[in-house]
Formats: sequence, structure tokens, C-alpha cells
Amino acid sequence: INGEPVTLISMDDKFEPAIAAASARELITNKKVMALLLTRGTPHNQAILPLLSEFGVPLVAPSTGAMSLHKPVNPWVFNVRASYQHEANRAIRHLSLVGLSHIGIVQVNDSFGTDAVKGALEAFTQVNGAPLFTATYDREKPDFTKIQAAVTAKSPQAILFLGSGSAVVNGVKAIRATGSHAQIVTLSNNASDGFIKAMGDNAAGTIVTQVFPYERSLANPMVKQAREYAKAATGDDRVTPAMLEGFAGAKVLVEGAAPRGQAAHAPEAARRAGVTASLRHRRAGGVVQPHQPYRAGLHRPVHHRVGREVPALATRVIQLENRKLSTSPSLTMYSLPSARILPASFAPCSPLLATKSA
Repeated sequence: INGEPVTLISMDDKFEPAIAAASARELITNKKVMALLLTRGTPHNQAILPLLSEFGVPLVAPSTGAMSLHKPVNPWVFNVRASYQHEANRAIRHLSLVGLSHIGIVQVNDSFGTDAVKGALEAFTQVNGAPLFTATYDREKPDFTKIQAAVTAKSPQAILFLGSGSAVVNGVKAIRATGSHAQIVTLSNNASDGFIKAMGDNAAGTIVTQVFPYERSLANPMVKQAREYAKAATGDDRVTPAMLEGFAGAKVLVEGAAPRGQAAHAPEAARRAGVTASLRHRRAGGVVQPHQPYRAGLHRPVHHRVGREVPALATRVIQLENRKLSTSPSLTMYSLPSARILPASFAPCSPLLATKSA
């Protein structure tokens, strides 16, 4: 960046919040990083938050939609993705739109599940409905026996499943073992090829919400650029939703990584302050001064607005067909029979045309 090499240092927290906090402290105090990027997991990011103000380190594009990172606005956090509450809300409204009213909720008993379910409950209020049942499971030792009993007793048409990929995979297996054919919906934290493969035969028909542009849309500048970079690096221009999240987060970080007037050899404290100040320029009415919102090639600009959360940039509902990620270019993917495959001619078009064709 500006002729200076950038080193990306990754540490494995084994998906444990305590290890995540310890790793972040190691990166800040010993590795002297100028920023933290794409840290994954809700309780993990929450464990890191106290370190940001203590050492003056910005956290860019945390890979979580936790509302606690949006409200109240933390001056050291620069969100890029929309919140889980937006996703859960959109999922419930989509199910209601296609005529499903008997909807159950299965949630993990941690901060992620508690946070995301609020968006779902808000959506039920908006559509004048209520969940058929709400069941929780333990994050450390998930047992789906009670959930199987609830599914058998209530016969839901659809289930919003809030949890990690492995938990959703095992939970759906337990649900299908009861004979239920309920529509399964989960959030974008499970948008990965690994999740699809782990789901096996249960992948077909599963709905996954998304908060980034359609990864095959060359009409989107960010997607086009990401695919060009991928092809140059690997010879394959295919990108995944997770790759787009990383790409968008990196683009925002690059905006602040070489602040004007900042010497390359400056001490880490000064560099961190420079990165943070530069990113705050992107806050609409922000801490330093007003600045135009940063678009990064997304459908809507990224507003880092003081006192407000990042809006739902492009929350979409997609459906897995034939174990592959398929999507409509409009904001809604209408439910299709799991045996059907989208025709090859289903090309990007306007939301209006997509709605008419649906």
C-alpha cells in the first residue's frame, strides 16, 4: 500500500472466546499490528472489545453481525456486514411472504443466538404472527432430543436454525430423523462450501441468508474486481460469499492503512491512530469530520455513522439447490421444490423482472 508491503498475520483461536482475546493481545502487544481484521464469532469479538480502547487499535470488518458491535457505536469498531438481527428479520418476513406461518425457532444458548432471535421476533410482530415454538440447545454440548420432541409435537412448516455450521448440520440430521420435511433456514455465518458439503443430502432446499452481493454478478464492481484478482492469483475466477466478505473488509481497511501524512516508519501507536483517524473520516458526520460514505462496490454505501448501526447492505435470501449455492439477483429467492434446479438461463435481471418471473 503506497509502496509499503503489508503482512497479514493469522492466529487460530480454536473458536474459543478466551483464546481469541489472548490471541488479540498477542497480536497487539508482541506483533505490533496496526489493526485487527475479520475476527470471527460473536462472543469472540465481544471478548476482544476491551483491548481496542486500551491499546487504541481499530477493529475492521469483524466477521459477525452481533448488534453489540453496532449499538452503542464503538469508535474503534468499523463494521462492514449487516447485523444478524437484520438477517433473521428478513428470513422470517420471507417465509411469511411465501405463505408459511407455522415457523419454529431453534437457537444456540449463547450471545449469538440471543442476539439474532431478537430480529426474528421483531419480524413476527411485523407480520402479526408468533413463533410456533422456540427451543434452545447448549453451545458446548448440543443435545437435540428436546428439539426433536418439539418438532414432532408441533409439526412446523419451517424452522429458523441459529447456530454454528456443525451445530446446524447435526441439528438438521436430528430433525430429519423425526420424519419432518420442514423448510430449514439459517444465517450467513454458515455460507460456506464446507457447510454445504457437511449438510450432505440435507443441503438441498436449505435457505441461507446473505448480506453481500451475488458472487456471480459481474455487473457489481466489487464482485468483478474480486473475480479478476482471484483469476490472476489462482487461474480460477470463482469466488464465494465468504471471500467477498473478506474482500470488502480488506478494501475498507486499505482506505485507512495509508493515511495522508503518515510516515511508513512511524511507531505502532501513531500508525494505529492514523488508521483509525482515516477510517473515521468515512463516518458520515463522524468523529473527525464529515466525509462521503465509502462504497467499496457494495449495493449501498458503508455508512460508519455515529449513533447508528450499519444498514442491511444487501440482505438476501438464497436457497441451496442440488447442493450448490444458487441465488436470485433480487432481494428475495422464492422457495422452490428442492428437486428443482434453476435453469441456466436464469440470468441477473432487475428485482422487478425477477419478481414477475417468480
